[in-house]
Amino acid sequence: MEKEIICKREIIKIDHQNKKVVIDEIAIEYPLTIFVDNEEFATLVCSPSHVEELVLGFLASEGIIRIKADVKALQIDEDKGFAYVHLHQPIGDKKEFVSKRFIGSCCGKSRQFYFYNDVKTAKTILSSMTISAAQCFQLMEMLNEASSAFKRTGGIHHAALCSKEGLIKTFSDIGRHNALDKLYGFCLNESISLNDKIIAFSGRISSEVVLKVSKIGCGILLSKSAPTNLALQLAEDLNITTVGFIRENKMNIYTHSNRITK
Repeated sequence: MEKEIICKREIIKIDHQNKKVVIDEIAIEYPLTIFVDNEEFATLVCSPSHVEELVLGFLASEGIIRIKADVKALQIDEDKGFAYVHLHQPIGDKKEFVSKRFIGSCCGKSRQFYFYNDVKTAKTILSSMTISAAQCFQLMEMLNEASSAFKRTGGIHHAALCSKEGLIKTFSDIGRHNALDKLYGFCLNESISLNDKIIAFSGRISSEVVLKVSKIGCGILLSKSAPTNLALQLAEDLNITTVGFIRENKMNIYTHSNRITK
């Protein structure tokens, strides 16, 4: 059973000249420390739901694992906030490059990556699937309808794996990157084919978000928010279609518009 990601707290609310005590709903912030082969690897600040998927997706995104079968054992101590991961193969020098910055070119393009491991794990998307503008609006509306935790707290992001017809699975977290890692871990757990899938996302499209989408393997990213310039540079190079500001039957297609039909 998943832990609740929202708690209730008594607050003082001021509205114009009125002041009253009310019960408000607050997003839970949960520290999770990941140990890999008995060595502390990282501490994530997250929402305490779908923790196993988060750990798998995070380790895959960092280049520590490629598939679920790389993990020999995974144990979660939810009360203490610890995750214990044991791998079939030693981590070796992979940890050394997790936080090592790397900026360079690839295949003659101006592709830039913040970290060395991104060079090894980011994938150029080869999918030729298309989706209509009407389907983009429909998927974002479905994501908004599924975002009850955001409506209750105003402090939670959502990421959904989608087909053209609808949402397959939605994940929530106080961190937008965590929501994508949970989605990644779900795909690894379920061995999902991603050539015909789409990601709908509540957050800003940053370079880190585009890199995670690339590592997951989806060619279309939909968001109600704005992109950054580096995100769009990476999306161009990685062959990812980015669509932002999807609101009220309006949207902006920033990269690889050939995947969006009328």
